Amino acid sequence: MTRSRPSSPFPFARSWRAPGRGRVVALAAVLVLLTGCGGGGGAAQEVAEAPIPEGLGEVTIAEDGVQEVTLQTQDDYVFTPDTFTVAPGPVRLTLVNVAEGMPHNLEFTDEELPEPIDAGISMLAAGEEKTIEFEVSTPGEYPFACTFHLQLGQVGTMTVSG
Repeated sequence: MTRSRPSSPFPFARSWRAPGRGRVVALAAVLVLLTGCGGGGGAAQEVAEAPIPEGLGEVTIAEDGVQEVTLQTQDDYVFTPDTFTVAPGPVRLTLVNVAEGMPHNLEFTDEELPEPIDAGISMLAAGEEKTIEFEVSTPGEYPFACTFHLQLGQVGTMTVSG
């Protein structure tokens, strides 16, 4: 009695395992893609090196004495800028989502914060902006993240000077 292998739901699955020309062609295609993405100022490099738009991340003092700062998020899983520094006192943080379709949020994430911050933005649809207010008195670093995209590295840090 001979057994036959069950057919694969993926018709090309065997060609990846088979020795010979198919494997070499696949490897060559991967190498071409990788070398095309390396060096030379590719799009990923340009995004990382793009200047921060004027005004973003700058801490200003409003007429009511509250420190104000605006951050931006977009379709690339980053906060722009991802760091800013405030002095102890009241803070008004605005998050602007300029993404074309991706929602974001902003939550202070670390349970070991120098002091708790009970403010956050639970949902920010594309094209929206929201502002939160809170007060900080303890110097240190306060990590924050978009919890929707935490595994993709969308994180930042607010530093309270001291």
